[in-house]
Amino acid sequence: MLTAIVGINWGDEGKGRMVDLISQEYDIVCRYQGGNNAGHTVINDKGKFILNLLPSGILRDDNVNVMGNGMVIDIKHLCGEIDKLVAAGIKITPDNLKISDRAVIVMPYHVQLDCLEEERLAGKKYGSTRRGIAPVYSDKYAKKIIMMGDLFDEAALRERVESLVEYKNLLVNKGYGADPINVDEMMEYLHTYGDRLKPFVINLSKWLNDQNKAGKKIMFEAQLGALRDIDFGINPYTSSSNSIAAYAPIGAGVPNLKLDKSIGIMKAYSSCVGEGPFTVEMFGDEAKALRDAGGEYGAATGRPRRVGAFDVVASRYGVMCQGADEVALTKIDVLSYMDKIPVCVAYDVNGERVEDFPRGRALEIAKPIIEYLPGWKCDISNARKPEDLPKEAYDYIKFIEEKVGCKISIVSVGADRDAYMTWKE
Repeated sequence: MLTAIVGINWGDEGKGRMVDLISQEYDIVCRYQGGNNAGHTVINDKGKFILNLLPSGILRDDNVNVMGNGMVIDIKHLCGEIDKLVAAGIKITPDNLKISDRAVIVMPYHVQLDCLEEERLAGKKYGSTRRGIAPVYSDKYAKKIIMMGDLFDEAALRERVESLVEYKNLLVNKGYGADPINVDEMMEYLHTYGDRLKPFVINLSKWLNDQNKAGKKIMFEAQLGALRDIDFGINPYTSSSNSIAAYAPIGAGVPNLKLDKSIGIMKAYSSCVGEGPFTVEMFGDEAKALRDAGGEYGAATGRPRRVGAFDVVASRYGVMCQGADEVALTKIDVLSYMDKIPVCVAYDVNGERVEDFPRGRALEIAKPIIEYLPGWKCDISNARKPEDLPKEAYDYIKFIEEKVGCKISIVSVGADRDAYMTWKE
């Protein structure tokens, strides 16, 4: 069984919480794209954890976790993340964590370039997390990168670094006017952090194929959501990688394998970190109330997330992009304070009702068409089956399921590991 757990919207849907829950049914959890530019928050019996690079299955003792070739890895950040988890009592060894020898290393100059470009863009910035993600993916497609497997050949590594530093200084030093990059400093960086990670680095493609042949159940974990996908998201306000489920086997290192299931994750309302069109956005006291109720602050950056009503138009598009067979709905308990609950059922674009997700200028000027559903005004965090819910909460879930056009299989009613219900009628 090969299953992808993916975001339906802008990211921050609660994928880490769902991977932690669903991974008990799987042997292997794979991160297949992205870097440390987003975070997955997981709360379980061991505590509260924010994971930026490590797969969320790392918090389960029986899972093997892998970091695929589609990822870009800040090796300093990864070492720090491992240290924090080990200090909290989480086991991390080469037996339960494996890193692809084809995964790309984020270098310090990638982070520097990310910051320099955001500063140059000023008021027209893309909303980068300044973690070096766009520059390193740009270098990947320009074939000017260092992979994890390159750490094992010292002579070839230094030759590669010298060539890359010469190239990058054309931009860092002669373009932006910053101090030139130093080869010895880059080599020291690679040894300080890369050497620590060498025991985890393997030929992941061969290993995963062998595990699949042995009948192991494999889960693929995405970062961010469909609307941040580099091809199908809201360009240019996207990530720099493919966050869609179809990329999962490729980014994990097994392009020969096919998914059996795609599970989409979406919130009972909308949230968004970063810049770009966000049609359903709330402002002022209304936004603050929802943001505070949902704890909507970026797990990786701490930035306040933009928040708004559930967006049927964007969610229906996300379900299509992700090829979702079913959906897990998170954070419905957050809405318990509302007297009436807004849902965006369509967009108004220049006076025309639009129900298909637009792009470009049409999306920028779109206005939400809102319907209101009655609130339930009570705590639902102890509900464990649909009949435990008040009628208004039950009807809200059914309304979303019908409008989005994809069956809901799990409903989360709280942050704790057991605060969910299987959605069966």
